[in-house]
Formats: sequence, C-alpha cells, structure tokens
Amino acid sequence: MAASELYTKYARVWIPDPEEVWKSAELLKDYKPGDKVLQLRLEEGKDLEYCLDPKTKELPPLRNPDILVGENDLTALSYLHEPAVLHNLKVRFIDSKLIYTYCGIVLVAINPYEQLPIYGEDIINAYSGQNMGDMDPHIFAVAEEAYKQMARDERNQSIIVSGESGAGKTVSAKYAMRYFATVSGSASEANVEEKVLASNPIMESIGNAKTTRNDNSSRFGKYIEIGFDKRYRIIGANMRTYLLEKSRVVFQAEEERNYHIFYQLCASAALPEFKTLRLGNANYFHYTKQGGSPVIDGIDDAKEMVNTRQACTLLGISDSYQMGIFRILAGILHLGNVEFASRDSDSCAIPPKHDPLTIFCDLMGVDYEEMAHWLCHRKLATATETYIKPISKLHAINARDALAKHIYANLFNWIVDHVNKALHSTVKQHSFIGVLDIYGFETFEINSFEQFCINYANEKLQQQFNMHVFKLEQEEYMKEQIPWTLIDFYDNQPCINLIEAKMGVLDLLDEECKMPKGSDDTWAQKLYNTHLNKCALFEKPRLSNKAFIIKHFADKVEYQCEGFLEKNKDTVYEEQIKVLKSSKKFKLLPELFQDEEKAISPTSATPSGRVPLSRTPVKPAKARPGQTSKEHKKTVGHQFRNSLHLLMETLNATTPHYVRCIKPNDFKFPFTFDEKRAVQQLRACGVLETIRISAAGFPSRWTYQEFFSRYRVLMKQKDVLSDRKQTCKNVLEKLILDKDKYQFGKTKIFFRAGQVAYLEKIRADKLRAACIRIQKTIRGWLMRKKYMRMRRAAITIQRYVRGHQARCYATFLRRTRAAIIIQKFQRMYVVRKRYQCMRDATIALQALLRGYLVRNKYQMMLREHKSIIIQKHVRGWLARVHYHRTLKAIVYLQCCYRRMMAKRELKKLKIEARSVERYKKLHIGLENKIMQLQRKIDEQNKEYKSLLEKMNNLEITYSTETEKLRSDVERLRMSEEEAKNATNRVLSLQEEIAKLRKELHQTQTEKKTIEEWADKYKHETEQLVSELKEQNTLLKTEKEELNRRIHDQAKEITETMEKKLVEETKQLELDLNDERLRYQNLLNEFSRLEERYDDLKDEMNLMVSIPKPGHKRTDSTHSSNESEYTFSSEITEAEDLPLRMEEPSEKKAPLDMSLFLKLQKRVTELEQEKQSLQDELDRKEEQALRAKAKEEERPPIRGAELEYESLKRQELESENKKLKNELNELQKALTETRAPEVTAPGAPAYRVLLDQLTSVSEELEVRKEEVLILRSQLVSQKEAIQPKEDKNTMTDSTILLEDVQKMKDKGEIAQAYIGLKETNRLLESQLQSQKKSHENELESLRGEIQSLKEENNRQQQLLAQNLQLPPEARIEASLQHEITRLTNENLDLMEQLEKQDKTVRKLKKQLKVFAKKIGELEVGQMENISPGQIIDEPIRPVNIPRKEKDFQGMLEYKKEDEQKLVKNLILELKPRGVAVNLIPGLPAYILFMCVRHADYLNDDQKVRSLLTSTINGIKKVLKKRGDDFETVSFWLSNTCRFLHCLKQYSGEEGFMKHNTPRQNEHCLTNFDLAEYRQVLSDLAIQIYQQLVRVLENILQPMIVSGMLEHETIQGVSGVKPTGLRKRTSSIADEGTYTLDSIIRQLNSFHSVMCQHGMDPELIKQVVKQMFYIIGAVTLNNLLLRKDMCSWSKGMQIRYNVSQLEEWLRDKNLMNSGAKETLEPLIQAAQLLQVKKKTDEDAEAICSMCNALTTAQIVKVLNLYTPVNEFEERVLVSFIRTIQLRLRDRKDSPQLLMDAKHIFPVTFPFNPSSLALETIQIPASLGLGFISRV
Repeated sequence: MAASELYTKYARVWIPDPEEVWKSAELLKDYKPGDKVLQLRLEEGKDLEYCLDPKTKELPPLRNPDILVGENDLTALSYLHEPAVLHNLKVRFIDSKLIYTYCGIVLVAINPYEQLPIYGEDIINAYSGQNMGDMDPHIFAVAEEAYKQMARDERNQSIIVSGESGAGKTVSAKYAMRYFATVSGSASEANVEEKVLASNPIMESIGNAKTTRNDNSSRFGKYIEIGFDKRYRIIGANMRTYLLEKSRVVFQAEEERNYHIFYQLCASAALPEFKTLRLGNANYFHYTKQGGSPVIDGIDDAKEMVNTRQACTLLGISDSYQMGIFRILAGILHLGNVEFASRDSDSCAIPPKHDPLTIFCDLMGVDYEEMAHWLCHRKLATATETYIKPISKLHAINARDALAKHIYANLFNWIVDHVNKALHSTVKQHSFIGVLDIYGFETFEINSFEQFCINYANEKLQQQFNMHVFKLEQEEYMKEQIPWTLIDFYDNQPCINLIEAKMGVLDLLDEECKMPKGSDDTWAQKLYNTHLNKCALFEKPRLSNKAFIIKHFADKVEYQCEGFLEKNKDTVYEEQIKVLKSSKKFKLLPELFQDEEKAISPTSATPSGRVPLSRTPVKPAKARPGQTSKEHKKTVGHQFRNSLHLLMETLNATTPHYVRCIKPNDFKFPFTFDEKRAVQQLRACGVLETIRISAAGFPSRWTYQEFFSRYRVLMKQKDVLSDRKQTCKNVLEKLILDKDKYQFGKTKIFFRAGQVAYLEKIRADKLRAACIRIQKTIRGWLMRKKYMRMRRAAITIQRYVRGHQARCYATFLRRTRAAIIIQKFQRMYVVRKRYQCMRDATIALQALLRGYLVRNKYQMMLREHKSIIIQKHVRGWLARVHYHRTLKAIVYLQCCYRRMMAKRELKKLKIEARSVERYKKLHIGLENKIMQLQRKIDEQNKEYKSLLEKMNNLEITYSTETEKLRSDVERLRMSEEEAKNATNRVLSLQEEIAKLRKELHQTQTEKKTIEEWADKYKHETEQLVSELKEQNTLLKTEKEELNRRIHDQAKEITETMEKKLVEETKQLELDLNDERLRYQNLLNEFSRLEERYDDLKDEMNLMVSIPKPGHKRTDSTHSSNESEYTFSSEITEAEDLPLRMEEPSEKKAPLDMSLFLKLQKRVTELEQEKQSLQDELDRKEEQALRAKAKEEERPPIRGAELEYESLKRQELESENKKLKNELNELQKALTETRAPEVTAPGAPAYRVLLDQLTSVSEELEVRKEEVLILRSQLVSQKEAIQPKEDKNTMTDSTILLEDVQKMKDKGEIAQAYIGLKETNRLLESQLQSQKKSHENELESLRGEIQSLKEENNRQQQLLAQNLQLPPEARIEASLQHEITRLTNENLDLMEQLEKQDKTVRKLKKQLKVFAKKIGELEVGQMENISPGQIIDEPIRPVNIPRKEKDFQGMLEYKKEDEQKLVKNLILELKPRGVAVNLIPGLPAYILFMCVRHADYLNDDQKVRSLLTSTINGIKKVLKKRGDDFETVSFWLSNTCRFLHCLKQYSGEEGFMKHNTPRQNEHCLTNFDLAEYRQVLSDLAIQIYQQLVRVLENILQPMIVSGMLEHETIQGVSGVKPTGLRKRTSSIADEGTYTLDSIIRQLNSFHSVMCQHGMDPELIKQVVKQMFYIIGAVTLNNLLLRKDMCSWSKGMQIRYNVSQLEEWLRDKNLMNSGAKETLEPLIQAAQLLQVKKKTDEDAEAICSMCNALTTAQIVKVLNLYTPVNEFEERVLVSFIRTIQLRLRDRKDSPQLLMDAKHIFPVTFPFNPSSLALETIQIPASLGLGFISRV
C-alpha cells in the first residue's frame, strides 16, 4: 500500500519543534494526495495546521504504536527515523531508568550521572554464558558476546567505546575489562586480573582531568589488548595510547583542572615522604590554578593518591620509582612558577636565586646556572657556525611550557611502558580482546588542532563502522537467500582523502612546518588555493581568512588555523633536554629521554608493543653537512596518521563490537534528558546512520511461526494450512499488495520499514471491530437482562398480590367447608359409634357359635380319619403275619423235599465218585458250579441284607405311626375339654362386659375432671419450666463465657510460649546454619587454597627446572602424592602443564614469595578457624546431648543380673589367676638347677614344658579377650537393660540366685573376689601411668603451642617488614627467612636424631647382655645332657587348646594388597554396575569391614594407611570424573555410609542405641576414629558441593528455556511485534529445552540417588538446592529480560511452578523445603498478573511480595511490558507509590539472587540395619585377595 494511505484520521506523527526537537501530534482528518496542510492536534490539546513543503511534499514521520515504545533494540521499531529513536531512548531512560539500548550491533549507553546497582558480580554471573539478544541490553552482554565469539570463532575481538567527554566512555571500558577479569579466570588466579584493573586508577590519575563537561574526562585515547591463553583465561594485557592532550599541563580553561595527579600530590603534601618535594596548596602553582576550580565535589584527592600508590605497588613500580615520578611531577609544578624579567624586546633573564627554579633544579638534580641560561637563550646552527641567541620573554615562557609538556609526555609514556611490562605475560598469547576508549566527535566554538585530529580519527572509525554494519546487513540477506540490492550509505572516504591524501590538509600542514618562515596564515592560503571550490567538503568562512570548514559525517566544523603549526611541530629546545639528561643525582630523569630516537620512529614499537604518539622531536644543535635528520622531523600529525593506520589495521583484523556513549545533559543532572544534546550525539556517533542503513533494507524480521501466532486473527479458517510457511505467504499476498514491501527468506519474513506498523494497524482495526461487536452484544445482553429482570419483578409482585387475595378467599372457603365437614363427621361419628357397638357384639356371638359348630364337626371328621388309618394298619399287619407264616411253611416243605432228593443224588454221586475217570470228567463241571454257587451265595447275602434293612425300616415306621396316633388321641381329648371350658367362659365374659360398660362410663367422667386439672397443672408447670430454662440459659451463657475466657487465656499463654519457643528455636537453627555455612565455605576456601598451593608448588618446580640447559634426570617419585589431596578443580594440572611447557625458552616471571607467604598464612588461619569452629560445634552437640540425657529417665537396672555378670567376670579373673600361678610354677620348674638333665634345652621334657607354656599363654590370651568382651557387654547391659514385668523379674532373679548358690557351694566366690581386687589394683596402676603420660603429653603440647606462637610472631614481623620493602628486596628477604627457618628445623631434627641414636645404642647394649646370658645358660644345660637320656625320656603328649573363630563381619587383607584394594574398589569401580546389581553402599561396607579387621589386630598403622588411601582414592576419582553426576552421587552416598558405619560401630552410647545386640558386638574395640570421622565429614561436604556444581552445570542450560521461553500453555502468550529482529546468537541452537526436559532431568537425578542408596534426608537437601537454582536462575533472567515481564508470561511461570510442585508431591518431597525456595519466583509471577493501578493494588502488592526485595519489585514493575496495545503500562506514579510504601522495609539492596549460593549441608545419623556378617563379596569386584574372618 502507498505510504500516504497510512495518514488517516487518528494517525500519530512527529513534527519538528525548536525546543523538544520533535513533538507528537494526531491527525484530525485523513490526508489526501494534493493536500497542502495537515490538520493536527498536539498532545496538550492544541490544534495546529501543519504546512507541507511545496517542493518536496514530504509528510511528517509517523509515530510507532505504543506497544513498540521502550524496545530493547531500536532497529525493532517499525518506523525507523530520528524522532522514533529519540523518543524510545527517552522513554527507556526517564521512565524505565534503563541506560542501555541496542541499535543493531551498537550498544547505546546513556550516562545516568548516578551510581546504579547493575554492575555487581551477581549481574556478571547472570550475563555469563547468555546470548546477547536474550538478555536486556548491558555492557556485560557486549563483553560476553566478544568473549564467546573469540572462543567460538578463534578470532580476536575489539570493543570500540566512543562518545563525548563526560558520556561515560572510561567507565564503560572499565566495566568491560572487569567483566573479562571476572568470567575468564587466569593462570595465576586473581593476580593478572587485579593488575589489569589496577592500571585504571594509574591511567586516570595521569591522563584524566576535570573539564566543563566531565569531572573525570580522559584526555587521551587508549587501546587495551587483554591477552588470553588457549583456554581463554587472562594471562596479561597491553596498552596503546593516542594523542595525549599535553597543552592541559600548562593551560586550563575556566572551571577546568589540570591532570588529577597534580592535585593529588598537593593534597598529600603533608605526608612525611613528600616533605622534600616542597609542595603546597594547588592555588599556589601556576599550572594548577588557572582554571579556578581546584576541588571536585565528592572527590578526596588525598584518598585518590593512596589508591594510585597502591595500584603502582601492585603493578610492580617500586617505592623508589614512585618517589622519582612524584619528584618529576613536583618539578613540573615548580617549573611553571618560574618567572622571566624582560631586559629589552629581544632578551630576558631569570632573577638570581629564584626559588621556583632552585627547587626545580634541586628536584631534577641539574645545575641551576645552566638551566637558567638555556631557559633564556637558544642555539642557532648554520652550515659553518653556531650562534647562541637570547630570546624574548614571550618566547621564553613558551619554551618553558614546551619543556614542561615534553617532560610530562615522556613521563606519561614511561609509566605506560612500565604498566605494560607489569601486565606482560611469559605465556604465549593465543588471542586477545581489545578495548578502545577513544574520544568522540567534537565541535566547539573554537576548534583547533586537537579537535581536528579527534574528528579525523572519528572519520576513520565511522568508515570502518559503516562498512561493518553494511556487511552484516548483507550477510543476513544472503543467509536467508532473499534478493537484495546494494544499499546506499554514507561513505567517509572523500572526507578522509581531504584530510590524509596527497596535498590534503595534513600533507600541506607538514609541508608548511618544513618551511623556515612558515606560518598559520600562509598555510591557510595554501588550503584555500588547493581545495576551495574544488572539494565539496571544504569551505571557507565568509568573515575569516584564518579558518576553514570541513563537512564531517556528523556536522560541519569550523577550525581556527591559529596554533596549528606550533602544535604540529611541538618544538622543544635540545639544550634544555641535554641539561636534564646530564642529571647525575636522579636516575629516573635520564631514563625518560634515553630512547627518544627509537621512540620517534613510527614503525618501531616499544617493548610493550605500543606506538607512542606524543613524543616530541628534539631540535639538533648542529647538523652535519650531507646528513638528513628526517626521523627528528616527524610531526605530531604524521605520527597520529601512522598510528591511526596501525589501529585501523588492528581493528580490521578483529571482530568489532560498538559501544556509543551519550551524554544526556551538560549539567550532570541524574536522569535528565536534553533532546537537543542527545540528537547531536546520535548524529555524531553513527547511531542514526545505523538506523538509516537498516531502514533502507528490510529492518523488521519475523519467523513464520511468530507471524502466524501474531496475525492469526487476520486469517480465515480456510486460509490456515498445515504448512505455516505457505499460510503466511497466502495471507501476506492478500494483506500487502506491493510485493516489494516484503521478502520471504528460509526461516524469516523480511519487511520494509512501516509494514509491521501497517499490519499492526490492520490487526488493531480487526480487534477493535471485534471488540465493538462484543461490546454491542454484551450491552444488548445486559439491557435485555435488565428488562427481563424488571418484567420478572413485576410479574412476581402481581403474582404475590393475587396470591394473597386468593389465599384469603381460599381461607374463607376452607373454613366454611371445614365447619360443614366437622358437623358431618361429628354426627356420623355418633351414629357410627352406636352401630359399631351393636355390630361388634353380633359378630362376636356369631363367631363363637360358628366356631363351636365347626370345631365339633372337625373333631368328628378327625376321629373318623384316625380310626380308618388304625384299621388299615391293623389289617395290613394281620395280612402280613398270615403271609409270613404261610411262606415259612412252604419253604420248610421245599427244604424237606430237596433234602430228600439231595440224599438220593448223593448216593448216586458217591457211587460215581469211586471211579477216577468220572472224577476227571466232573472236575471241570464242579469248578464251574462252585463258581456259580459262590456267586449265588453272594447275591443271596446281599438280598438278605436288603431285606433286613427293609424290615428295620418297617419297624421304625410302625413305631412312629403308633406314637403319632397316640398323640392325636390325646390332643382330641384335650380339645373336647377346651370346648367345654370356652362355652363356660363365653357366659362369664358376657357378664363381665356389662360390668365393664358401667365402669367405663364412670371412668370417662373421672377422666374429664382429671384432664381439666392436668391442663391447668401443665400450664403452670410449663411457665415454671420456661422460667427455669431462661435462668439455666443465662447461667450456661455465663459459664461458657467464663470457660471461654479461661480457655482463651490459656491458649494465648500457650501460643505465646510456643511462639517464643519456636522463635528461639528458629534463631538457634539460623545461627547453627550460619555457622555451618561459614564452616563449609571456609572448608571450600581451604580446599581451593590447598589446590592453589599445589599449583604454585608445581609452578615453582617448573620454573626452577625449565631454565637449566642440558639433560637432567629427575626423581620419578617427585611430588607423586602432592596433588592427591586436592579435591577438584575446573581445570586440572594435566591441562596446565602443556601450556606451561609451550615455550620453555621464554623468560619466566620471578616467583612472588610474598604471595606465597600470604597463602601460607591464610592456610594456617583457616586451619585454626576450622579447628575452633569444630570445637565449638562439638561443644554445642555435647551440650545438646547432655540436655537430652537430663530429660530422659534412667532405666532401672536389674541387680540380680548385674550381680551374675560380675560374678561371672570374677570367675574368669580367678581362672586367669590360676593360669598365672601355673605359669609361674612352670617357670620355676624350668629355672631349677636340681634336674638339669630334664630342663636342658633340646630335651624332650624341656620341649614338653615349652609346649605347655605356649598353650597356657594362648589360653591366657583367650581368657583376656573373653574378659574384655564380658566387660564391654557388662557396660552395655548396664545401660541397655529396661524394666520388665514383675513375674519375669522374679523368675530371672530366682534363676540367678540358684546360680549364685551353686557358685557358693563350689567356693568360687572368694577366688573371684581376690581376682577382682587384683584387677582393680592393676587398673589403678594403669590409670596412674596413663595420667602421668597424659600430663607429660600435655606439657609437650603446651611447649609446642608456645613455640608455634613464637614462630607465628616471627612470621608476622617478617611479613610486616616485607610489606614495607620493594618487591625485589621482599623476595630476597622471604628467601632468606625460608633458608633460616629450614636451617633451624634442620638443627632441631639433627638433635632429635642424635637422641634417637643414643637410645638405639643403649638398647643394643642391653640386648647384647641379655643374649649373652641366654647363650651361657643354654651352653651349660647342653653340657649336662647325655644322649641316652634324650632317647629314653618319654614324651608326654600335650593338648594345645585352639580358639574357634566364628565369622565376625570382618575382611582380612595383606598390607601389600592395600593399593590393589583401593584400585579395584575405588579407582576402577563403575558406579552403574554396582548401583544396579549390588546392594547400595557395598564399597563403604567393604572398607569398614577391612577397618574392623585392622582394629581387631590392633594395627594402628594399617588403619591409618587404609583410611588415608581411601580418602585419597575418592579424591582422585572425583578429580578425574568430577563432572559425571553418577560418579559424584555414588561416592557421596558411599562416603556418607562409611561415615555412618564409623559412628554406628564406634562404641559410643548415642550411636549404639539403634543397633541390634549382634551389631553391638561388631563395635571397634581398640581405636577411636573420631578424628577420621571429621575428615570424612569434610570430604562429604566437598563432594556435596561438587555434586551441586555438577547439577548446576547440567540444569543451567535448561532452566531459562524450559521455565521462561517455552510456551507450556499454548496460545496464552501473544507474540509481541518487537522481538522480531533478534540479534545473531553466539551459541548454536542445540535444541529447545522444555519444562518436560527439566522434569525428566529431575527424575533422572532422583532415580540415580535412590539407586545409590543415598540417605533420604540428603536427597531432600539436594532437591532443595536444585529447586533453589531453578528459582534463582529463572528470577534473575526475568529481572534482566524486558520481553519476559508480561501478564501471560506470569501465567506460564505459575503453571511451570505448579508442575514442579506436582513433581515434589509425586516424590513425597513436599517437606524438603524445596517449595519454599521457589517463593520469590511465585511472587514475581503473581506480581506480573495482579492489577497495578490503585493504592489498594499497591497495598496488596506490598503485602503479597514479602519474599522479593524492594529493588526486585520495582525492577519488575519497570520492566512490565504489555503483549498487546490493549493492555495498560504501569504508571510511574504507581511505581513511586510502591517505593514509598516499601521505604521502611529492611531488605538487601541486591537486585539478583545469588544463584551460586549453596545451602549448608548436614549428614543426619542414619544407622544401617544390614548385618555385616551377611555381606557377600561378589566376584565381579575382583577382590579375591581379601577373605572373610
């Protein structure tokens, strides 16, 4: 669409204004092409007619939408022009108090003239590692970008800081260097960084001065190269200086000062060391009083002098050199007071014995007469002769000033050289970052040679800047593969050619300087003749012939020619220099001039690599014929041009980063913005040129997804495709018809200037129309709802009135109908009652009569039925009897007949049976018959049984039937009797009914009277009850009130006491946490210093070994274990050594012994402090245990059981005594000489006795061990026995008494008592000996403490003396002291060695004597033995008792296998395999079981060696794999388990109460390992801190992306149209992290820790630390990112936090304190979502945000940015209201949370229930060399 179409009604534009530069106005009607006037309305409500230029018809620039105002990057504005830039900067600076803004690749910094808390180390940490476009603009972001690009691209970087004087260039450069020093680290820790930063106060004191625009203006340019090694750590720096303003030394304008160093000297004149300088007040000296402003408000020059001297000392400038510098500076001041007296017009003289000159000569050490002569004369040399000519007073004054300037310039260069030497590093420089702090474009009322050089330099820098911006712009287009055309931009080359080309301004100036009679006027005429009307950039003022005008890129500048030649030549007389060189008493002064010849050459750099630009050529006295002295004729302009070319070459070889400093006003008012001055500087510094280049192309860029999300409202449903890119293309073709206004890239859409505003206008119109429709609908709905509500109300009223009337009529009808119904029912009731009585009586009589008749008939029928049944059964019985009798007779007859027939058959068979053959024939048939008969018999048996059963059943049935019949007969007889009785009863009942009716009538009458009386009584009773109830209620109320008061008072007292107790407890916990945190920080510092100490030791060894030539064999074991005690470091020693060995031939820097001594002293102090803290902690724990012990009741002890145990112990001791007696008897028997043949050595009896002695000794040892075990069990049982039931107690005591009685019977109690007394005596003697040894040890320790105190005093005295010495002498003194100390230690060791030798010799003598006696005894015994006796002597067998060893939960290993154990179990162990397949903490259990075995053997050396090797092994593993979370978590878990095992089995009462009896048997018996427990605790703390660092490194890249940037709730956050032109990321996008990524990582951490068996309390502490890191990093990024502070982002944060809380609930970690660490983040999210308008909102915010500091609340409110234009911004007045309400709140002024903070860790005792004897050692660990014991 055409640009003119945007000028519609209500469109806002910018119009020029003489006061505010640009003013905002609003169109009152649409603009149509051809209109000459625009109808506008200003913001103050005034209407205006704005006339358009009839020639250009140029319309005023359009104003950006309000939603784009206040953006971080000016190039993100839709309309890119001067008023938009100016307004955006003003809004950010004034309203949001933001001083930094991006303009493409340029950082615009506005000087706030106020100290802001945005440069602390927390801010540095927040910007470290972040992308430049992700965070709010800051100088640290530029520095981080340069640092990352140097590391990523391996290309040198430059930061170019420019601006007017007072704009803040020096401060910006200083903060950039501080950032590099903080984030990079260095090979020598803080030494290099401190030196780099210490160069700033020195250079400020000698190069900065007060001007009318700036109290600390840099009067020189400097380029500082900060060098880095291959790992990008600072190793050194180098400084180049440019164009020192020497004229300020001798002249200052009104309200200005000379260089700071002069005023610092005058302010410190009273110091004793400065007495010889004979200084005074600054107003006394001519060179310091001309400006009339010797004091700067708020600056103490004396304190600044102290800082300057400290910085000089740090940079290695000795005190003698410092005093030499001050002498030269004081001499310059005195030289300025030298006065000249005129003799005539061509000569002058200095008064004799002139005090200022005398002081100057004394300070410089030169001859007074010679200096006075050459100050008033000069030497002229011709080809043949030399003349000495007097000069006039004016020339003498100029010569004096030239000498002063020359001396100061040389001194300045000398200091720069020494600073560079101090910053120089012997390590090879791999890359560098240069910081250029150079003057910006200058234009004054009178512009001279200095302004010309400054503007020339800015032309060169602007050219390089334009080329770089253009290059980046075109690279972006090429990267996105869009067609582009060459962008026209301003080229500085014509102006640069005008200045530096052949016959240019500088060339003509140098040529004029060579002319003997050259002058400024003749030079001006040459300029006019050469360039006037020939060069468009050169002009001549109309009213002057001594000036010229050059059109620079920023503005036209008029230069006055006067003084150009003199300043360009900068002449000083050589004779005066020779006088200064001849100084013999002052060594420093000749040094300033000795290398002048070499320094003048433009190509010869000083040793530091700096090209000096302010050297002054010395005029020779006489030039020999034929000799040219071109080098001495190099002018200042020529030198500046050459150095500028070198600077540009350096900058072109680096990647530049630009910082443009803006001065907001000329009065140094804080946060005051002067639009006129700001526009001048924006034009001069190239910001507007950057805007113009950006606006010429496609300044606005959107990704396709962002465009789709933002402008989805402009699309129809049918336009939305799955391909977002094609969707955007289709929509844009409809919205913007001119295809030149946009281009489609690979990943982005590029828009011309103004198109985003047009799209925003369409979007706003669409949303406005939608809003109007919604409003219309809502308003209609509200009115309809109101009407319906009124209609319903009217209907309701009518309904209620009509209902009332109908209810009244209905009541009347109901009452009438009720009366009729009552009458009807009453009459009906009387008649029905009478009828019912008659009917009931009739029915009763009928029922009785009918019942009687029916019962009679029933009885008769029943008798007939029963008699029939009886007849049936009787007849059946008779028939059965007859049948059975008949059947028996028939069977009997059959049997008889068959018997007869059988007999007959038998006879036949007998006859046949007599024949054998017959028998054979019938044999087979008989068998078959037998089988058949057998089968028949079985069947008959079965049938018989069944018949018997049937018969039994019939008998049973018969008996039951008989019983039933009898019962029926009996029941019939009873029924007859009842019927008779019922008849009689009916008659009697009829009589009773008549009587009852009479009684009923009487009762009814009585009832009426009683009811009347009851009603009356009831009424009275109810009244009385109601009165009693009222009184009871009152009494209850009073009682409840009293009870409530008592309860409230008790509750209040209880709550008060509980609150007080809780507060005191919390305070104690806080104190304990503070102490614990302080101790752990000191432990961390000690570990770091220990590591640093090892590094220094290795470096010292390396420095000693490297310079020596030739081959030298070094000890292979040298410092093999020295690095084992260093825990962890970010960069290991193995990486340091190759870098240190890179250039062995280079000269190594001398070792700073003072630093070494300081570190030693610091280590000692930390150790003492650690010990004191540990003692205090032990005291507190002991007090807590003591208090707890007082509260607990001591359990009663069972006396009988204790008596039993003591008796058992006495029995063992008596047996021990018996064994001793037997041993003594055996020894006596051996020593008796009566039977030498038996006891001679070698005899059988002798061997038998020796065997018995050996067995008895073993038995004695066994008994001793049993006694010790019983003693320990006795002690433990005394403490562990609890009271039980009386029955058990009586039973136990009975058993014990029986045992005691048995022992009495055996007579063992007396022996046990005697043994006990002897044991007591033995223990008393041991106690006395231990007490004596303790006293002796105490005395020796006191002596050692006294000697250590004396040594400490000597060290402090030496250190104090060393600090007063120069560095060279300090090193010598330190080395001498070390030699003395080592000598004394050597002497002490020699004395101890002599004493030991004497003791050894004495012991050897005693050993020889005893050996001789034993030998004589054996010889004598052998002589008395015969062979026969040896053979015939029988050998009596002896049984040697063996102690059976059960498995006691110990592991045995050999001493030589210790290293193998550590290697297999620690160094080479894979945590994953152990965690998955084996029990948690297995290495810790194995190590403790090995320690137990060493304790069992009472081998202290083995215990100490194993524990030391274990600790060192863990340190080695963590040093090698310290960045692996699994490894660190695994060893933290095992270290804690090992620590708990040492506590659990230590034998201490507090740790044993959770053990089983079997576990108590496994306690250590010989050694107290409490000291090693403390060492392990410290090691666990270090591992925990390393674990936190690993966690932080893993989580850090995820947090910002997952918690802030990723949209967890899709569609909530609308994309702003501002973050679209994002800066190029320095880090490759490795995938976007989401909240799910964070939760998955948390799950991974938690599962790993659980697999490793980490203590639950420790897991809670780790989780709390993780959540603190997440909350702190998220909040810090939120506070530094304007684009994240919106309502929708607050909702996203709240949702993300709720997901984290859900994770805590799932893991049962809600009580870990992790949720509380997220409270600041939660409140910040709530702050983004709450209303921010009224005072009530402010009050709610103040009460809600109690976890946020005032600075954080104000920062969030300042950064709050609406996502769309319908949201309102936070008013400045509301923010001020918040600040007033929070004024009294006492909180930290710190803006950011300390993301590096680590909570103090505790390791609560967690005993293990695992039995040691059940642990099996898997073969996979490779520990086959250890065995279970």
